[in-house]
Amino acid sequence: MVSKDQRRKQLARAKWERQQARRVDRVRRGRRLRVLLSVLLVVVIAGGVTAFVALTGDDDTSDGTNEANEANESEPGTTPEPPEDPCAEPAEGEPSTRQWDAEPEMTVDTSVDHVMRLRTTCGDIEITMDTEAAPHTVNSFAFLAAEGFLDHSPCHRLVTEGIHVLQCGDPQGTGQGGPGYTVPDENLDDPAVADGVYPAGTVAMANQYDAASGTGRDTGGSQFFLVYEDSPLPPDYTPFGKVTGGMDVLELIAETGAAPADPATGTTAPYATVVIDEATVEPVNP
Repeated sequence: MVSKDQRRKQLARAKWERQQARRVDRVRRGRRLRVLLSVLLVVVIAGGVTAFVALTGDDDTSDGTNEANEANESEPGTTPEPPEDPCAEPAEGEPSTRQWDAEPEMTVDTSVDHVMRLRTTCGDIEITMDTEAAPHTVNSFAFLAAEGFLDHSPCHRLVTEGIHVLQCGDPQGTGQGGPGYTVPDENLDDPAVADGVYPAGTVAMANQYDAASGTGRDTGGSQFFLVYEDSPLPPDYTPFGKVTGGMDVLELIAETGAAPADPATGTTAPYATVVIDEATVEPVNP
């Protein structure tokens, strides 16, 4: 039997999903309007300008049902209109569902840095990875990129308060996904993060470490976060690379903002449609 608390969470989740769907619909309608406006038929009459525009929508309702339902679900001002999505449509393809039982065999050359390039719907991002400082992490990303594991995966989380990070690497887009194996924590003594601040441009691993209980070490998988502004964080997250190209892309995503938190998970998704169309890894100056 479902408890009252579980039912409350289910209802909150359903409400949040309906609101998110309406936000997406509004963005799409805005895109259609801009396209129509761009092809306006302008007729010049007697020195003036008369414009004829026919606007239609397959999701329009004449009785105002959608608007009434939304008004009932949220108080005025609590659900602001989403900003314009600055990103392109994702490339055709489906997120990976592959899983592996064990960390891949070490195959990267640990004597040279490696570059991970993320071709995203919002622009290209280049990450130079420190192989010597984080060999297991870099080797894992080289493996996952070669297997296409990161292709078509969304960047599911944007944090704009307290810390300033964009989190990616989960094909499920839920924050719960990974490749099935874990990699050890590495480079936690990096002087760059020793004072409890991850500088802008840092790329680090997400994990399940709980400082209060001291549990969850060595639980990195495929999820990572990119820091777009200096962020106060304890040195518990493997810093393995730096953004060496596309910082403007990160800043654009951040400026577009984050949606209200999912009531079930607390995750704040970016309003921008950030999807990694393709990820590649290669050594620097092989």
